[in-house]
Order: sequence, then C-alpha cells, then structure tokens
Amino acid sequence: MASTEAPISITVKTAAGSLVTVRAESGEELDQIVSTALDALVSATTELESAIKGAAAPMAPAQIAAKLGASIISEPTPSADYNANGWATPVGGGKNCPHGKMTAIQGTGKDGSTYRGYFCPAPKGAFDKCKNQYVKAGSAEWNTFVADQVK
Repeated sequence: MASTEAPISITVKTAAGSLVTVRAESGEELDQIVSTALDALVSATTELESAIKGAAAPMAPAQIAAKLGASIISEPTPSADYNANGWATPVGGGKNCPHGKMTAIQGTGKDGSTYRGYFCPAPKGAFDKCKNQYVKAGSAEWNTFVADQVK
C-alpha cells in the first residue's frame, strides 16, 4: 500500500506547544514553502514594527496578529489591584507578577545547592512567562522565606 504522505516532512514545536508540520514532494518544493513562510513572517514583522514606531498607515495590532494566525489577549487595566506598570499589587506577602501571585518554592538543585525563589504561575512554555526571582542566600529575605512548595 502506497503512503499518502509526502516523502519530505518537517515538524516544529512552537513555544506554546503547537506542532507545525510542513510536507513537500521535493527539496525544491520544501525550499519554496519555507521561503514563502519566511517572507510572510518578515512582512508581518515589518508591519508590527511600523505599528509600534507609529509609522504612517500601520495595521492594527489585531490585524497583524490575525495575519500570523494569532489573537490579542487583553490584559487587565490598571486599577486598585494593579500598579502603573500593570503588575498585580502584592497581597498578603510574597511576590506577584502580571500573571498573579508567584509561587514561593524552595528546594535542592541538581548540583546539591539549596535554592529559594518565586516562580511565575503562567503555564510552562508560555511565551510571556516571567523569569524566576531567586532569593540570595544569607539575605534577610532568605532567613524569613516561607515556601508554598518544597521540591
């Protein structure tokens, strides 16, 4: 029984976890498909940069996102719960990030060293996941750190 798939197949996993597969009958066709996709990305990036810089007649961000097959996620507007930067105001100790209350975790690293820090609640692999905020050993915060989780 003959295969219905093209002889050349490349699958790429995006940062968000989506799988994108490109199939082609020949190397030339694959080059053409990749070149077309890169041209579309360059065009969308140029339009996005123009919109950010305020150039004449830029596309709306939602149009640019749609062109890339994405959508705009609305962020909370600053209020009593958010500071001017859009970061959540810390409530009841700990640290917060734009995604909410960070998880206080302490544990032992692969090298055997102890760590304590705050970790963003956004899902693993999220493109906008915040950096971990580690507590410096020997600092006052290190000595008063209360972990939500121990690993």
